[in-house]
Amino acid sequence: MLKYIVLIIFIFLSFSSAKQNSTKNNCPVHLKDLKLLSIKYLGYDGSDKLGELLVHKDVSSDVVKIFDELYEIKYPINKMNLISKYNGDDWLSIEDNNTSAFNCRFIEGTNKWSNHAYGKAIDINPIENPYLSKKGHIFHKESLKYKIREHKSNTLKDRAILLKEDKAVKIFEKYGWKWGGDWITIKDYQHFEYKKRKINEY
Repeated sequence: MLKYIVLIIFIFLSFSSAKQNSTKNNCPVHLKDLKLLSIKYLGYDGSDKLGELLVHKDVSSDVVKIFDELYEIKYPINKMNLISKYNGDDWLSIEDNNTSAFNCRFIEGTNKWSNHAYGKAIDINPIENPYLSKKGHIFHKESLKYKIREHKSNTLKDRAILLKEDKAVKIFEKYGWKWGGDWITIKDYQHFEYKKRKINEY
């Protein structure tokens, strides 16, 4: 019982912190609709790690299955922290090459909620899988080397790069998730989302 109470308090604090540190108020999803997941993953150093994702409860079971399968195929992940560790700052999370899900924020440059604000989007290994603007710009310096999308070796870090035919992408798609690497006007190689949205809504 004590463990359960501690977990509920932790989820509440994580949600409250992410919400408080977001640039927008009145998040479109309530605490009761979010679920905190403990995820085992393969780190870049080849050892097993334990991370956390905060996602919508409606997709939580499939998210667990997705990351179980990613672990089985030895898809590596750099780190997996809640966005609250970065005060809700997506830029800082990306700079730290952090894999995350829920973030109470708008789509950049709009007043529309990102799918992350619903807990139904995941950004994975964002340095190796950058966002490209309509003009092909990459905004994070460490990601520039990954503009050309190809595998060059069989190192763990190289295997973190997501390409169309990779098993990791196929696993997400099997569970109904869409990949930002398939978008036309922009590319968001790190991004997977469950809800169907317009092509530039990341």
